[in-house]
Order: sequence, then C-alpha cells, then structure tokens
Amino acid sequence: MPSLTGLGEAASFIQHEGSSIDPQRQKGPNAHSIVISPDNRIVLAADLGIDKIMVYRFDAKTGQVTPNDPPFAQLTGGSGPRHLAFHPNGKWLYAVQELSNEVVAFKWDAQKGELTQFQQVKTLPADFTAQSTAAEIAIRRDGRFLYTSNRGHDSLVVYSIDEKSGELTLQQRVPSRGKVPRYFTFDPTEKWLLVSNQEGGNVAVFSVDRNSGELKAVGEPVALARPMAVVFLH
Repeated sequence: MPSLTGLGEAASFIQHEGSSIDPQRQKGPNAHSIVISPDNRIVLAADLGIDKIMVYRFDAKTGQVTPNDPPFAQLTGGSGPRHLAFHPNGKWLYAVQELSNEVVAFKWDAQKGELTQFQQVKTLPADFTAQSTAAEIAIRRDGRFLYTSNRGHDSLVVYSIDEKSGELTLQQRVPSRGKVPRYFTFDPTEKWLLVSNQEGGNVAVFSVDRNSGELKAVGEPVALARPMAVVFLH
C-alpha cells in the first residue's frame, strides 16, 4: 500500500466576494466553516463576512466543488453565520450566528441543495446586554437536543428539537465554568460534554442527561493554557 507523504494539488479554489453591514467584522468575506451534506453531494460554507451560507455541488471522486443553483442562502445583515450542523434525519440544518447570537433553523432540500429558513432563536437571555458572541453548535446523535455556546455570557445552551417540525425550544442555559467557551464536543458515548474555555484557561466536563438533554458540572476543570478545541480519537 503506497504511503501518503503530503497533500496533492488543490482540486478546487473558490474566492468568496462581498461584505455586509458590520464595519469591524464584515468588511469582506470570512468563510468560517464548511460541512458536507449527509448524502456527500453538497458542500455548505458559512461565510460570516457576507452573511451567506454558500452552497456547492461536490464531486466525491475528483474533490471538485462548483456553485449550486441556488448558490447560497441569505442571512439577516449583521448576523454572521459561523458553524453549521445537520440534523441526523437529513431534513434540517442549523446555523449558529456569531454576531447576532442566534440559532437559525432551515429546511434542507437535498435534491435542489436549497435552504428554507423556518425559525430563529436567541442564544442569550433577554436581559443580558454586555458583549458576547456565539461560537459552537452540535446536535446529539439521537436528534433530540441541540447545543450552543456563548463567549462573553460564558454559557452553554441546550434546546430540545421537536421531532416533527424541527423547531427549537430552550431547555437549559448553564455557565461554561470559564471564560470564552470557544468549542465543545461530546465524548464517543455522549454521556459527557467537554468545553474548552479559551480565555479561562481550562477544559470543563459536564454530564449529559439522556432524557432531558441537560448538562451538569462534574469534577474540577482541568487547567490548560488557551485551549481551542478538544478531539477524541476512536
């Protein structure tokens, strides 16, 4: 079996163009993350700088991507789409909006590669007025709960997902046990959630209630200088 010594030439290169209304954060494109559709046919890119989720056809054999028709889903100006998560049923996509501190829910048409928005919910309490930006988003494998994080409010948020409509309902908002929870992930069993508090200098552990989806702090956070992300190898 041949050994792999590095990356080959790029199969595709696409430069996003444009800007949006935030003069500090949206002077130009900022393609923040990508996900591949469950059927491996579409690539979606969340571009914080232009308030669009770009949609591309994906050729798994060649690695090439080409603009879809329609080529993007337009978000509200100044919202700043950051990360994306498909529901396990493949029918819904959820986007966490960094600048507006929201989660936006879309219906996903896998054949057309088209997103249709059906809900928009805030990640912060109504009475919180200080600076904060939303960061990570994840959905449990059973599709019952969605999780996000707030940097500034320094919290983790749990939403229940209606199994018929895909609509979100706030279930819990809990302190992240440190400052700036940039990233979080489940362990392979999904009994535990680990959050990296970047400016708090720690990784904190929460147990995950199987029935309610709620989080409960466990043990003491582990000190670590500016942790960015946590990845399990399995």
